[in-house]
Amino acid sequence: MPVIQGKILEGSTIHTDGWKAYDGLILNGYDHYRVFHSKNEFVRGKSHVNGIESFWSYAKRRLAKFNGCTDENFLLFLKECEFRYNHRSEDLVPLVRKIFHTRKRC
Repeated sequence: MPVIQGKILEGSTIHTDGWKAYDGLILNGYDHYRVFHSKNEFVRGKSHVNGIESFWSYAKRRLAKFNGCTDENFLLFLKECEFRYNHRSEDLVPLVRKIFHTRKRC
């Protein structure tokens, strides 16, 4: 709970799975919605956590290839993972060509 309180503003909406450690979130000023994987529940209304779980699974595998990174560069590596994940079903060659062909040469 101290980690959550140190990173997430009071009054924020938090979506989690049914892990017991999250029981106090609503008592600490958060709007808390959860799904219970242990009961074969993966979506409840608009609440689901599969998307973020899928992203972190992808990001951990990708970042492991670099044998870690410095704190200074972590956000850059993470943003690259985010871009690759969000465009994972696209052919990126045309996008890369567009980026490099539209830049002025020095």
